[in-house]
Amino acid sequence: MALISITQAQLAYGHVPLLDGAHLALEPGERVALIGRNGTGKSSLLKVLAGVERLDDGLLQLQGGLRRVYVPQEPVFAEGASVFDAVAEGLATVRQLRERYEALAAGPGAGPACVPTPELDGLDLDALQSRIEALDGWTWEQRVQEALQRLHLPPQARVRDLSGGTRKRVALAQALVARPDVLLLDEPTNHLDIDAIEWLQELLTAGGAAPSGAGAPMAAGLVLVSHDRAFIDAVATRIVELDRGVLRSYPGAFTAFEAAKARELEAEALAHARADKLLAQEEVWVRKGVEARRTRSVGRVARLQALRAQRAARREQLGQVRLALDTGLPPGRIVAELQDVGMRYGERLLVQGLSATILRGDKVGLIGPNGSGKTTLLKLILGELEPSSGRVRRGTKLQVAYFDQMRAALDLDATLADTISPGSEWVEIGSARKHVMSYLGDFLFAPERANSPVRTLSGGERNRLLLARLFALPANVLVLDEPTNDLDIDTLDLLEELLQGYSGTVFLVSHDRRFLDNVVTSTLAWEGDPAWGGQPGLWREYEGGYEDWRVQRERVRAAAGPAQERLASAGSPAPAPAAPPVATAAPGSAPRKLSYKEARELEQWPARLEALEAEQRDIDAQLADGSLYAREPQRASALHARHARIEEELMAGLERWEALAARA
Repeated sequence: MALISITQAQLAYGHVPLLDGAHLALEPGERVALIGRNGTGKSSLLKVLAGVERLDDGLLQLQGGLRRVYVPQEPVFAEGASVFDAVAEGLATVRQLRERYEALAAGPGAGPACVPTPELDGLDLDALQSRIEALDGWTWEQRVQEALQRLHLPPQARVRDLSGGTRKRVALAQALVARPDVLLLDEPTNHLDIDAIEWLQELLTAGGAAPSGAGAPMAAGLVLVSHDRAFIDAVATRIVELDRGVLRSYPGAFTAFEAAKARELEAEALAHARADKLLAQEEVWVRKGVEARRTRSVGRVARLQALRAQRAARREQLGQVRLALDTGLPPGRIVAELQDVGMRYGERLLVQGLSATILRGDKVGLIGPNGSGKTTLLKLILGELEPSSGRVRRGTKLQVAYFDQMRAALDLDATLADTISPGSEWVEIGSARKHVMSYLGDFLFAPERANSPVRTLSGGERNRLLLARLFALPANVLVLDEPTNDLDIDTLDLLEELLQGYSGTVFLVSHDRRFLDNVVTSTLAWEGDPAWGGQPGLWREYEGGYEDWRVQRERVRAAAGPAQERLASAGSPAPAPAAPPVATAAPGSAPRKLSYKEARELEQWPARLEALEAEQRDIDAQLADGSLYAREPQRASALHARHARIEEELMAGLERWEALAARA
């Protein structure tokens, strides 16, 4: 039996239908990822499942005694609450039972009276004891302490003084101590660093037990709203997409969903094209004049009316964000050159001994936990701070545009139009000129919303507006601090494509591992973890994105592990791990030099790979025309097969090229 289900669900926001006859059931053991465009109603659906909001129509069914816990995007805590008190709020019912039991057991006049709630009033000691034992309430303080330790939270700190990421950890701890049957998470990875996200992945996928055997079993069912594709791939057992008021279910991980969704959209576009063609033919026929008395004509008019009704009722696919960047003036070849740079704040060392060169067109990802100094390092590179030691040489003609994850650049009382183009109706992007209404339309803001204040926008819409403002500025250096928070997956894909084709320099701070992999060409990673012999302020530069860095880091840690154990047993401090080698040779033998034939092959590989990629792009362009499947199905099938073979040839070619280059 389903833990929770909705049937024929109807929910609207004003005149906009968010749910239109939707169905959803969560079975025991399922982890469902709810995805969809910003503003389609995902958070509203999650609140319905949590019992926070009600459906306009339809049926919500729960298993008897089901415990649900909901963690919103922006959790709210009692003013002045300590971390311990905030987490203990997850056990409010258990605490009330204990207090009522202790008050009754002590007898009248033994101490401050516990005010009974309607639920507890009338329960005797035996009934209270049974309920406390069923909820494991005798040790609730220990459960709170365990959760605080597992999430590395300071019990006595005030929640209001914490960072966004730490506040989200407090909300997760509050949910976990309650040991819910169904856990409902809205954007759980927002404001978390990569280490915290990977910890949360392990916790949610631990197969019914918390990591290291500590703490309570995980929930029997999970529903989460997220746009973090790597997180969804690691956690979800099923994808549910909210698309134009309808819920569609796809078993498996996110990569399987992407392929299935692409096939569905192609089939939908083809069916709509056929229906539109038939409707146009019938409209031409009826306008030529018909004899309505003839049975055949009457039937044909009725069919025309049915086609018109179907066309009017059709839910069109939502529009796509259209992104364009003004790359500004071309800068010099070198953007920044760092030589043995160090930076201190009081006694705290944030950067030490960093040397790196950033060139025009580089796309650099910064990876490190919250508080490791990513923002400080960016300010050093771009000249907002001067180093405590070492030297930073910066390039010429730099035009820098910032994307701030806290959206501090947005005036909440300003209108959307004034935010994009203050005092003007036009936006200049390079040599092009656009009306502000048209430009806002490119970012999916309707014209009637142009004069609405910014405070009426959702989190994802505010991020879209900030991107719209950023891209309207001439800039050859983009600094993007968590640009992916709250953005839907379609917009993320388009932003990736835009940044891949951007000729300027990009500095990217993001917890979205897939986004990092698809955008950056090199990585500056914090490696000051003392558990692995790291030193305070240690940063290293790596080629490639997140996965490349992770593989190289694990290789270094694996090599450093035995050495650390030997040094630890001898009582000596572990040295910092050496930078990863570019290539490794077989033990006891020197790398074999390239022969003349292999050297020629190495020179030819870039052109051969480029030719394969060009052929693949041409096939993509041909397959993008949906009519090809109807006109020439055999040719479409052949193109699909060739596309797959090219992908295999590219992978094999890249491996061969890298192997030759490593020996060159």
